[in-house]
Amino acid sequence: MIPELGHFALALACAIAFAQSLLPLWGAHRGEPRLIAAAPGLALSGVLAVGAAFLALIWCYVSNDTSVLAVVENSHSAKPLIYKIAGSWGNHEGSMVLWVMILALCSGAVAVFGRDLPGALRARVIAVLGWISFGFLVFILATSNPFTRVWPAPADGQGLNPVLQDPGLAFHPPVLYAGYVGFAVTFAFAIAALIEGRVDAAWGRWVRPWALGAWCFLTVGIAMGSWWAYYTLGWGGYWFWDPVENASLMPWLAGTALLHTAVVVEKREALKVWAVLLAILAFGMSLLGTFLVRSGVLNSVHAFANDPARGVFILVLLAVYLGGALALFAWRAPVMAPAGRFAPISREGALVLNNLLLCSVAAVVLVGTLYPMFADLVLKTKISVGPPFFNTALMPLAVPLVAATAAGPALAWKRARAWPVVQRLWWAAVIALLAMLVALAFTGERIAPVVGFGGAAWLILGAAADLAGRIALFSRPRAALGRAIHLPRAAWGAAIAHAGLGITLAGLSGMAMATDKLVVLTPGNSTSFAGYEWRLDGVRDVTGPNWTARAATVEVLRDGQLVTTLDPQRRFFPLAQTTTGEAAIHTNGFGDLYAVLGEEGQGRTVLRFHNNPLAPWIWFGGLVMAAGGALSLTDRRARVAAPARKPARPGTVPPGTLPPGTLPPGTLPPGATQPEAGATA
Repeated sequence: MIPELGHFALALACAIAFAQSLLPLWGAHRGEPRLIAAAPGLALSGVLAVGAAFLALIWCYVSNDTSVLAVVENSHSAKPLIYKIAGSWGNHEGSMVLWVMILALCSGAVAVFGRDLPGALRARVIAVLGWISFGFLVFILATSNPFTRVWPAPADGQGLNPVLQDPGLAFHPPVLYAGYVGFAVTFAFAIAALIEGRVDAAWGRWVRPWALGAWCFLTVGIAMGSWWAYYTLGWGGYWFWDPVENASLMPWLAGTALLHTAVVVEKREALKVWAVLLAILAFGMSLLGTFLVRSGVLNSVHAFANDPARGVFILVLLAVYLGGALALFAWRAPVMAPAGRFAPISREGALVLNNLLLCSVAAVVLVGTLYPMFADLVLKTKISVGPPFFNTALMPLAVPLVAATAAGPALAWKRARAWPVVQRLWWAAVIALLAMLVALAFTGERIAPVVGFGGAAWLILGAAADLAGRIALFSRPRAALGRAIHLPRAAWGAAIAHAGLGITLAGLSGMAMATDKLVVLTPGNSTSFAGYEWRLDGVRDVTGPNWTARAATVEVLRDGQLVTTLDPQRRFFPLAQTTTGEAAIHTNGFGDLYAVLGEEGQGRTVLRFHNNPLAPWIWFGGLVMAAGGALSLTDRRARVAAPARKPARPGTVPPGTLPPGTLPPGTLPPGATQPEAGATA
């Protein structure tokens, strides 16, 4: 009964999404207040319907309902409860329900928190989100029904993929999807602006919090995924340039560019066309990631499905949404002429350079990810594009990007001079140069970590210099504390986020100097590595809820004193007939000691030891970046309504978008001096 209710809830959600996609859009087009007012109710109804389906799916997994095919293929009665719940989205069908659940929550958030938006604009935004929901709900119902019954029902399920039996499954996908799907809101704002033919400072104010929220979630999601791979896969690395890893990086890069561009739109009413295009591309990259994960066109340890029919369906959705958005952009972009002007040397100029570099990095990642597929289809050649290509191709783009990130906030808006920037940042540049010299002394001729440590110091100290300049710490130190207290939280958040990027860069540079050693030991013997003595005390059997394991006990000593004891494991899952490795990691905040257990034979044990300097800084920096973004979200400017929109210039709305005699939203009638009531925030 519960599966049928869940299936019915999905069908009901699909019908609601269809109505949500049409009625508010038609109401905004015709100026019908009742249809415009129906948009929030439809969005909230969609939340209830999809939420009911999502809860029904979780109930099927928790109760181990083996009459449901998805439960049979991905669950087992012996699994711990947390993996039964998380396992509901640890497969293709369940992950798509989670996807539309988060999308429905985004629509509901616009309905609840968008009360200060002009009614027509909010209706259009909710309608676009309805179109996206409708397409993916049709996809689920047509090709990926999570409530499909199986008869006769087997006694038990086949179990979850052993690699996914980890707490990371409970947190990583929902957070990552919140970032992916969050960019659907900025996409909807962009499409609504294109339909209306208007982007102004108020639009930039409205879009920025949604872009910032999605960026924060995506930042945490990528960091969590990297950490999960680091401690679960047992290879000692944090990023392999896997196609699906790249698929999460590309929307993050586009979203970062969008976030900075929205600031320029809000403050200067410049880069409006660029902001709309970035909003489209950020969500387009998210859809591309969905296609890559579920189509099977590229091999990845993250892939959920290898079904060409599903892949074609998602490709069609991608073509409709992204192709339609770009076609609308090509048609409507000429009417959104920029109002602000600025010199090349200005904060706007630095942000333009920042955006160009971010988009160039995204383009390199996109080409490197998709080229093997095209080479196979067109050239009939099997090739592999891996870390050497990406590391080599991205270095020339990363260096100026880091330089511009720290220098940009020191520039004035509209027109700036170089000398004040030099005065503010000279000491940061000197210390960054010293950091490079120190790194050179320790690393020899390894260029990447030397440049990386210099860039990390430049970013962190540049953020500190920005804050010091804002509060006049050196010129008027007595009143600096008072100015720091009253400094907008958005300024603090931006500086913290840039410093977090510097911390992550320092961690990446430290990992470039990581070392490892493969040894074969017998119990009681030891080896020297990275200044430590690693001694194997023994290997024992361990039993888990649905697995058995061999666990080694390794004592790590320095100068005869015990530093830590590591217990790496090799787990065997009888149901799946699969063996996985469980790395043991000891961290002191400045580096990790990392041990992996290998095969055993003739009383000897294979072990791999890693010394990973500054590895924790990679993920700590990601959390600091997200914390900076979250702090910016608490700024008053992100919580209050935007000012009333200025009157639209004549000719900005094409004929036919409104009935004859009806004024576009926000346009003043001839001789009027006050904004219309509906446009006042």
